[in-house]
Amino acid sequence: MAKARPVPARNIKPWLWLAGIIVLLDQISKWIVLGVLRPGESRYVAPFWNWVLAFNPGAAFSFLSDAGGWQRWFFTVVSLAVSGWILSLLRHHCSEFRLSLALTLVLGGALGNVIDRLRFGVVVDFIQWHAGGYYWPAFNLADSAITLGAVLLIWDQLRAKPETGNEV
Repeated sequence: MAKARPVPARNIKPWLWLAGIIVLLDQISKWIVLGVLRPGESRYVAPFWNWVLAFNPGAAFSFLSDAGGWQRWFFTVVSLAVSGWILSLLRHHCSEFRLSLALTLVLGGALGNVIDRLRFGVVVDFIQWHAGGYYWPAFNLADSAITLGAVLLIWDQLRAKPETGNEV
């Protein structure tokens, strides 16, 4: 009888390192912006892009930004809970590159914004895109990582999966 081949160990460490790098880059970028810009100040970068220092007490697109303060803790708890769930998913799917990359981007971005909420009570935003007189809400590197991760998650779910023959 043939001996069963050992299952390769799942290594989550590279994904955790990448999440840590995302958090580090996010925090460094915010540290630089906080040292260079004053709140509300805007600096031209390109015809479609400004640096602007903004503080967002809410979530995406300033959702619940005027809720009175409870949203700081609500979004912190939700982000930490989602981060725990993502860690669990990474442990089980760390060999699936696209899924793990997507989850890692969301994890790094979520933790970057949690750090802001704990330090400042708000999220520091500084990238502003605009076109034709329309200005999108300011965002940061953590938000970019979360958005890219979400797009990759959708792509991963929509791509054709090979059939295993084990469907019920």
